[in-house]
Amino acid sequence: MRTNVRRNVAAALASALAVTALAACGTSSSGGDKPQASGGSTDATTPLDPKTRVTLSIDCMPPAAKAAELKEWKEDVAEFNKTYPNVTIEGRSTPGQCLEPPRFTAMLKAKSQPDVFYAYFTDLQQVLDNDGVQDISAYVTPASVPALDDIDKNVMNVLKRDGKLYGVPTSNYTMGLLVNRKLFQQAGLDPDSPPRSWDEVRTAAKKIAALGNGVAGFGEYSVENTGGWHYTATMYGMGGDIVGADGKAAFNNPTGRQIVDNLHAMRWEDDSMGKTQLLKWGDLQKQMASDKLGMFLAAPDDITYMVQQLGAKYDNFGMGPIPGGAATLAGGNGYMIKKGSSPDKVKAAIAWLNFKTLAVGKGQFRYDRSKADGLPVGLPQPAFFTGASKAKDDELKAASATMPVANFKPFLDHPVPGKPEPVKAQEVYKVLDKVMSGVLTNKDADPAQLLGDAEKAVNQVLGNQ
Repeated sequence: MRTNVRRNVAAALASALAVTALAACGTSSSGGDKPQASGGSTDATTPLDPKTRVTLSIDCMPPAAKAAELKEWKEDVAEFNKTYPNVTIEGRSTPGQCLEPPRFTAMLKAKSQPDVFYAYFTDLQQVLDNDGVQDISAYVTPASVPALDDIDKNVMNVLKRDGKLYGVPTSNYTMGLLVNRKLFQQAGLDPDSPPRSWDEVRTAAKKIAALGNGVAGFGEYSVENTGGWHYTATMYGMGGDIVGADGKAAFNNPTGRQIVDNLHAMRWEDDSMGKTQLLKWGDLQKQMASDKLGMFLAAPDDITYMVQQLGAKYDNFGMGPIPGGAATLAGGNGYMIKKGSSPDKVKAAIAWLNFKTLAVGKGQFRYDRSKADGLPVGLPQPAFFTGASKAKDDELKAASATMPVANFKPFLDHPVPGKPEPVKAQEVYKVLDKVMSGVLTNKDADPAQLLGDAEKAVNQVLGNQ
């Protein structure tokens, strides 16, 4: 859900920018003609031979408006070509947000996606339905991706279907409790120990709301599918589910009722959630950035949005694990390879992605470079490394941090297992919006009726699979 919301927000922000529609990086080694794949091995388990000549078109190259990111992309192409001089990288930059839904869908239907295309984790089924992605299982090995064994298996599994691998991650997120450190301190709370249970959230929210001046202790979404998204995240944190193993709605139970009852109490008994409701993505961020909100459920990169777009400061925010801590809604994005690509193209793509997005200390993990280029360093995600790779990545990140990484220590020290979105997520979220908006706008709402009606509607949605 979060990824689709961010698509629309990013598109709106970028639409006012003049962006080059199509650009290319790298140099052709054949005097201007695109070199064709040649000289490689058809054995999928053999990594790319540096002598292989091949051209790769790659989606979502940073646009000209993102000068620092584009500079780093070009530097990475040049560095990559030192090892693979015959691989030509043709980066494609798109007006607006590269994953704006209509464009992405149209691209898949027309089979016009580039050789290496960007997709959210939740897009895999759509890509498979359009027969658009290559099975890369045999190509992704410790030989081609040295850190493979240290990449979180839960993250990799999201990109699999029926045991086959269809992509590699570039970033991932899990949700936690985002806090305004300034308001915590003003309310006599410890921002280094965010609430770990919903009882603690309720207690802290009352103290923060008592500061007055229009400050709310805790905020929630309830429209445009965002309410259902957060209801799902809360349910996961409490150990529950939205869709059960039998394929039916699984939230009309004591755990689901507890969520509704807690929100009702915070909204109407404690008056700790503010008067304005029917909020959507972007509204809570504005409240927190202006020091009018103490807490809400979020992923770490919401902080970057508040800093870069709303003028907030990194040191004013902290994070803890999602209340309950049983599981947390997870997502992310990655790159996939167009179906029908030659073995050489697949190998070249894996070599590039390994360098750009999967190698500690290289590509996107060159934190020293990011700091020098004025980009943020220190957020706790993406975080798909484990073991020795994680230890080294953490060390490099801390050495170049541009924000107080200690603010995220509670989040990092108490990792919560990620759990993917439910089947037919958007349709389910739309139904659950009514539960959230109902309890937050109507003091006399009947929780049992809200959940009962939602259960019937969700089962109807699921029955249409």
